[in-house]
Amino acid sequence: MAWYHTYFKGLPQKAWKQNQDDEYTEYEVDFLRDTLDLKEGSKVLDVMAGYGRHALPLADFGAQLTCVDLSSEYCEELEKISSQENLPVTVICEDILTVTFENNSFDAAYCFGNSFSFFPREDMQKFLQKISDILVDGGLFSIHTENLAESIFPNFQVRNWMPVEGNITYLAQNDYNPEEGYIEAEQTFISDSERVTLNVRQHIYTLGELNFMFRSAGLKIIGAFGNLEADPFMLGDEQLYLVAKKI
Repeated sequence: MAWYHTYFKGLPQKAWKQNQDDEYTEYEVDFLRDTLDLKEGSKVLDVMAGYGRHALPLADFGAQLTCVDLSSEYCEELEKISSQENLPVTVICEDILTVTFENNSFDAAYCFGNSFSFFPREDMQKFLQKISDILVDGGLFSIHTENLAESIFPNFQVRNWMPVEGNITYLAQNDYNPEEGYIEAEQTFISDSERVTLNVRQHIYTLGELNFMFRSAGLKIIGAFGNLEADPFMLGDEQLYLVAKKI
């Protein structure tokens, strides 16, 4: 079982949610609406949807969201809110690699929240092929990641820490495996007397490698940006916003 199957619960799940910036999330939602050319009634897949910080406002806009996530806590929260607000959201609490959809069933899809690096190369190619298969011709797919090689390696940190709102402290010990192309991290979350330590594996891709994998799956990258203002991605940019089109 992959590490991310059991990661998002308890203190780590709480820390992730509390570390999100609501105003920045609004900018990301606007970015998704624009770059995915979303309209009222558009059928959209949110991969690793979490508690729906992007899906809920997109559904409120009028898109029909299908949200896939592994965290039962996030899925229950998302189902509750979407039901209370009568929003067009379908929640699937399962691994995206094992979920089945009909081909050509979505107008657009996205994978935000820095979860794109969860998959090793073989699974990543399967994932991208699945996205390509379920998109209509000309359908759009967008990802966000802070774990691109061009972002990580110019200032690689073996150890780092940061405070999180709600009296939580996050610490990480990072070890890069160059032969396999991943970072093995020991992450620790501390809140008062509670302490949780987990091992995480993030797979690191270059933009050129992603370009090859996307094309192999029938997806053409039409934009690679270093920020939400759509400036072209450059070496050292801290994050990547990528948009691809099914060809």
